[in-house]
Amino acid sequence: MIARAFAEAFAAEWIAAWNARDLERILSHYADDLVFSSPFIAMRFGEPSGALAGKAAVRAYWADGLARQPALRFSLRAVHVGVESVVLHYDRHDGRVGAEHFEFGPDGRVVRASAHYVGEGG
Repeated sequence: MIARAFAEAFAAEWIAAWNARDLERILSHYADDLVFSSPFIAMRFGEPSGALAGKAAVRAYWADGLARQPALRFSLRAVHVGVESVVLHYDRHDGRVGAEHFEFGPDGRVVRASAHYVGEGG
């Protein structure tokens, strides 16, 4: 079971890492073999599954995203705690609302994550 204190600490650090635009800090939350899915993967990377496997692939995707979005910033709305997962609900710099689902491995790093957005096309 995920403890609320863990989830809130994870959320604060995850938001801070993205707002600092520090790719290595962002990636430090994830396992090497993570699987990440997002509507933007299909749109920008042409990957029909919308998913990337492995930290190297996700690093390239997020590096591209940070370069494309110089104003990127997240503001946390809520932290939702599950059994082995956490969902962060946040506002984005562009006025869209996002939510990310994280599943954690035994070492506390994310093994599977998926991004969700309000609005057409992510």
